[in-house]
Amino acid sequence: MQIQELGEFGVIDLLTRTVVHQRSGPNHGTDFSFKLTVDNGDDTAAWQTGKATELFTTDTVVEGIHFTRETTPWHDLGWKCIASNVSDIAAMGGLPMYALITLGLPPETEVGDLEQLYQGMMEISNKHGVAIVGGDMVRSPIVFITVAITGIHADNPMLRSTARPGDQVAVTGYLGGSGGGLRLMLGSGPDSIMSREISEEAAEYLRSSHRRPQPAVAEGRILSSSGVATAMDVSDGLADDLSKLCRSSGLSARIFAEQVPVHPLLKQAFPDEYLDLALGGGEDYLLLFTAPPEVMARVIPQLPEGAAVVGEILEGEAGKVSVVESDGSERPGSGAGWDHFR
Repeated sequence: MQIQELGEFGVIDLLTRTVVHQRSGPNHGTDFSFKLTVDNGDDTAAWQTGKATELFTTDTVVEGIHFTRETTPWHDLGWKCIASNVSDIAAMGGLPMYALITLGLPPETEVGDLEQLYQGMMEISNKHGVAIVGGDMVRSPIVFITVAITGIHADNPMLRSTARPGDQVAVTGYLGGSGGGLRLMLGSGPDSIMSREISEEAAEYLRSSHRRPQPAVAEGRILSSSGVATAMDVSDGLADDLSKLCRSSGLSARIFAEQVPVHPLLKQAFPDEYLDLALGGGEDYLLLFTAPPEVMARVIPQLPEGAAVVGEILEGEAGKVSVVESDGSERPGSGAGWDHFR
């Protein structure tokens, strides 16, 4: 069997079972009261470090897979590499702290481009209090960047595995802007869907949404301090990410299409495709969370414009997500988001 037959999430499940079930040897962290509290399968791993819980995550971007130099300038690439990792920390309700950077670079890479990359990294790092403290560099035929980042939470982090039947499903802001921005930049030819005229305001909003996503650190802190126990970030698309959350919690979910928050500028640019972009576009890096209605009623008013309840958690097949259309019809929701091997 090839990994493309398993798909990305099947591969992750396989490797998770391997590392958890075959792990052996001394647990040195326990000797120093560093107790592992969140293992494989969530946005970050976590362990107790005395008074607090430390978070740890990593992410890699590869040229030609996650970005091209035509759609993502070096400065914005630096921003985005840090943003995706900060978003994982935000999904746990934590604060980001320290980062290690691994660079794979062709020898012909321009020094000025590398400087621009790090300017973007420093800009977002300084915004969120992240210190870049080291890393590694290797020769590579294409550009790749791996960021590993730590974070801290004063108490118990939010998880994917704690949803309950009857919970409402919500997001912390508008969806689909990043996917719309990518489609805009890839479809700029005279025969493309983007040959129609859109406003410069809409074009700038969409490009910015894709190139410079804003991790929801403050929103994650609000959720965690308000009694929300279940969350993750939206990196692969709302429907697929909700499916992951449901698989972790052993439940299913329903999304109500009319309640999915979409920015007016995305609707203006993609009047026929905006819902599909919101459900499956990915890389929005806002937060998806679930909570009982009474908690949700308290939390939503504290969040930015665009935050909305979009669905509900149900008993049923683990990971199954459906979308209820405005006419009451129901269709499968997951499977349209990003999968590396599909």
